[in-house]
Amino acid sequence: MDIQYRLMTIDDYDQAYALWIECGNGLNDKDDSREGIEKYLKRNPTTSFVAVCDEKIVGVLLCGHDGRRGIIQHACVSPDFRRYGIGSKLVDLGLDALKDEGINKVLLVAFKKNEGGNRFWEAQGFTLREDLNYRNKALAELVRIDPDYVKE
Repeated sequence: MDIQYRLMTIDDYDQAYALWIECGNGLNDKDDSREGIEKYLKRNPTTSFVAVCDEKIVGVLLCGHDGRRGIIQHACVSPDFRRYGIGSKLVDLGLDALKDEGINKVLLVAFKKNEGGNRFWEAQGFTLREDLNYRNKALAELVRIDPDYVKE
C-alpha cells in the first residue's frame, strides 16, 4: 500500500470533511466550514497533515497551537485503511511539527463513547486527565453535526 503524507491545505477540505463525517467526528457548521478550516490552516500552516492513497485522502490530522499548548483535533483514518500505522504516522508528523515550533505539551479531546479512539490515544502515550473538567461556551449559534448528538 503506497501512502503519501503531506501538509494539509484548504484544497483538501472536501475530502477531509467527507472523511470526518464518515468517521463520526463531532463537527459544527461554523468552525468546521470551509471558511473555518481555512482560517485554522492559515494560523497553523505547518502542523496539520493528510495521508493520501491513489489521490484519495484516507487520513487526516488537524493539529495546531496557540503559542503555548498544542491541540489535536479531528484526527481520523478511513475504516478501510485502519491498522496500517497511518494514524500513528499522522500523529508523529503532527507532534514533530509542534516540537519544531517550540510546543512542549499537547492536548486533545476524545468522545468517551469512542472506545477504539481512546485505546489508540492511550497507545500513542496520551494519558487521561481525571482531575479536570472540560468546559466550553459557544460565542455564536452553532449547529452540531454529530450523528449521535441529541439536543435536549
